[in-house]
Amino acid sequence: MTEEEQKTIQQIDRFIRKVIEKFPDNGESSIITDIHFRVNQDTGEMLAFDDDDNEITRCVVDEWIENKDDNFYDRILLILRKEFKKMSNDVDKMGILKPFSFVLENEEKSGMGELYVADDDTIILGGDIMENLDSELDDFFDKLMKE
Repeated sequence: MTEEEQKTIQQIDRFIRKVIEKFPDNGESSIITDIHFRVNQDTGEMLAFDDDDNEITRCVVDEWIENKDDNFYDRILLILRKEFKKMSNDVDKMGILKPFSFVLENEEKSGMGELYVADDDTIILGGDIMENLDSELDDFFDKLMKE
């Protein structure tokens, strides 16, 4: 891992920890269903928002500034999921009513994928819950219409 990659991982870890600190487990859980991580490929900014679009925290990841990579969000998803996996014990103890999830979005607020989903008995790391759902539904309806 290069020095720049290590710095990026440290920035991401600090960012996630700041979000965790905003929701301490103090006996009263916040009613939030999603925390949105918005990443801007041009500015390198990463911001976190609650359900009401209130900013929780922000940072600039130097390595992401003016990144023109077509697979940018796919790479970011993998990196963030890996960091959530490392921090899952802390994330799961957040003072947020379950179920809740962390979602990656682009600067236009379009969902790029789920990073972490926690329920009382279930934690899902990596991969979208509804991945391939559209094609499976299309196949189902095609078969149904043929009958």
